[in-house]
Amino acid sequence: MTARTIIVTGAFGHLGSAVADHFEALGDKVARIDYAPAPAGSPDHHIGGVDLSDAEAAKAALAQVTQALGAPSVLVNIAGGFVWETLDDGGPDTWERMFRMNALTAVTMCKTCVPNLISQPGAAIINIGAAAAAKADAGMGAYAASKAAVARLTESLAAELAGEDVNVNAVLPTIIDTPTNRADMPDADTSGWVRAADIASVIAFLASDAARSITGESIRVSRGRGD
Repeated sequence: MTARTIIVTGAFGHLGSAVADHFEALGDKVARIDYAPAPAGSPDHHIGGVDLSDAEAAKAALAQVTQALGAPSVLVNIAGGFVWETLDDGGPDTWERMFRMNALTAVTMCKTCVPNLISQPGAAIINIGAAAAAKADAGMGAYAASKAAVARLTESLAAELAGEDVNVNAVLPTIIDTPTNRADMPDADTSGWVRAADIASVIAFLASDAARSITGESIRVSRGRGD
């Protein structure tokens, strides 16, 4: 099987790194893009300092990836962020920041990459939503709303691309077992938290030939596997 070119955004974070590593283990060529700086000594297709909510920055990153690895077949939108903040403590600025980080990054990268993806057989877009988008708890309004927008983007784009060989799906994890979450919630029971490696396996399945009949879906990933 010919190695595909995979773009993973948010690729220097815990989940993004796990997803990129998983695709590379499958034999794919993976471009890693992030707002954070690229680690020292990284190859040209590891691109840091990119604001993916900016259309020109996204286009420049895609051009760099295409030159280094070829046209992408799979886009995985992981770039984003989280904040816990009540409306009384925050307000419109927080909501705007969450929408830029979680929704507009995905919108911009989808719009930038779709013309390339439709030229590739068996192409796929996988967006990272959140299980919390279905019902927001206290302090979760801005984050949940921005992730709900990701779900609606997934549904509408899948319908728009129904005539093309491009699947569009989203993965909705519950709490992910990351060093940051463990530090932020030191007293939590982590046994039910989802491992990044397990989310990566689901994403890789959605990008595989075995999932060609699945599009426009938001798939909840919720089973932890203990400490």
